[in-house]
Amino acid sequence: MATPQQLARRQQHIEELCAASLRAMTGERDLHYRGKRLHHRAQPVPIHAPHLRLDDDNLDFTAYRGVADATALRLMHSDIDLHRRLCPEDPVARLIFELLEQLRVEALVPKGLPGMAHNLDQRFEAWSRDFQTSRLTEGVVGRLIFSIAMIGWTRITGRPLDDETGDFIETTRGRLVPIIGADLAGLRRHRQDQAAFAEHALNIARVTSERVTEAREALGGDDDEENDEELEGFALFLDFDEEGGEGFTTALSGHSKVFDDAEQRYRVFTTAYDREDAASDLVRPAKLDEYRQRLDREIAELGINIRRLAQLFTAHLSNVERDGWSFGEEEGYIDGRRLAQLITSPAERRLFRLEQYKPQANSMVSFLIDCSGSMKAYSESTAILLDLLTRALEMAGVTTEILGFTTNAWNGGRAQKEWMGQGRPKNPGRLNEVRYLVFKEAVQRWRRVRRNIGALLKHDLYREGIDGEAVDWACNRMLGRDEQRRILIVISDGCPMDTATNLANDTFYLDNHLKDVIARRERQGEVEIRGLGVGLDLSPFYRHSLALDLAHPIDNEMLMEVAQLVVGRLRQR
Repeated sequence: MATPQQLARRQQHIEELCAASLRAMTGERDLHYRGKRLHHRAQPVPIHAPHLRLDDDNLDFTAYRGVADATALRLMHSDIDLHRRLCPEDPVARLIFELLEQLRVEALVPKGLPGMAHNLDQRFEAWSRDFQTSRLTEGVVGRLIFSIAMIGWTRITGRPLDDETGDFIETTRGRLVPIIGADLAGLRRHRQDQAAFAEHALNIARVTSERVTEAREALGGDDDEENDEELEGFALFLDFDEEGGEGFTTALSGHSKVFDDAEQRYRVFTTAYDREDAASDLVRPAKLDEYRQRLDREIAELGINIRRLAQLFTAHLSNVERDGWSFGEEEGYIDGRRLAQLITSPAERRLFRLEQYKPQANSMVSFLIDCSGSMKAYSESTAILLDLLTRALEMAGVTTEILGFTTNAWNGGRAQKEWMGQGRPKNPGRLNEVRYLVFKEAVQRWRRVRRNIGALLKHDLYREGIDGEAVDWACNRMLGRDEQRRILIVISDGCPMDTATNLANDTFYLDNHLKDVIARRERQGEVEIRGLGVGLDLSPFYRHSLALDLAHPIDNEMLMEVAQLVVGRLRQR
């Protein structure tokens, strides 16, 4: 049975392949997956057609390819603004209108792409079978909407229904076709013209909505629950925040009205109590030694191949640069200093010199650790992971830095008290005392400060987490360095969380600020930001992310996956 880590990696691999296919077909380089949902830049791509819905635990690559191909055609052939203007408000009518528009673009498959047509047919037919076996077609309402979907598919695409489906909808089709027959013909005729097609689609959507209303009224109020269950199979709005079956939970995020009302300007009530500390100053030297010895014992038992990691980092984070000359070669450039040997030793061949090259790392990797309370459970695993990665990176000549972020107090501390003393002004913004921790500075070598990494085991440091400001702080530190390539790895097991700030603003205020910071830094392109989720999928926040299960011992395979994230070999999702 696959582990959650393996399931998450397969999900990520499928999303990488589908995103690459979408970018190739549409020419939109900013398409990627976040939180199991397709995004264009920072905005989710709306996909409302019911047959494009996939369950969270569905890892069938064929199904994903069908959805990806259908989405690509929608982006290529549908005018989003026109569709939004024409879309009806009634839920059932909108459902049918969305479905018919999706079927229209799926009928426009280029003739030279038979594989795409096959993927689309498979996806629709699989959804049709699933809907029938779900028993939703046993009710009058479900049968009516299902029949409209099947009739629309065969009329628009020109593909025949299988005998079983045709027999199932025959009675309903016989009642509907006399009413909507002209509009069905118009759908086929105007596939290339979205506006003309929409007129007929709206008529069919209106008729369907009226028939559903009549059917529900005829059944009476006692069957409302049964009717609602039927309509769930055609739900327009999918819940993308549901917890997956056996994989990693996806980080929960949402919309902050307070952040938007402030025109996405993040507020800080006061910075008077913010601090930046060397982590080693917060732990007694004897305790640091004890922590370090504990880490050394654990690392020795793991049997990690550090040199293999270092070779990967050298290959991907270094540039080959000229490093002087190699003399006494049998070919290359003539070495003028050895020409006299032609007279004294005519048989001598080592009269040449060659340019010598070696890899030179001009990169910096900074690790930013979320030191919120929930990370206490993973403090030892996190410290071991960072210790191994830092050693391997330094062996490859890469500059490293280890940072952390937390707060000085729970529930706002002195910042909240000051706010309350001023009469609790509305929407004060960040309302706590930020504390930044430096475990290892970029100028320090691992061997000299390896003891400081043990400070991660001091649980008194872990309180609450304000991620957005911490990411900005870490990026600014990197920008003060001369390295050409800068990579920031954020290690976290949850969303930004500060109780006082959330209560005084709204639940997703800090979430939205983190997204804004990451989007701004990505646009600037000076720092590459990646998310390393501890038991959590951070893709709603970070375009490049990896989820780890640190409840299991760290091994070579896990480290290689993290190394691939660091060097950028985990492809864009």
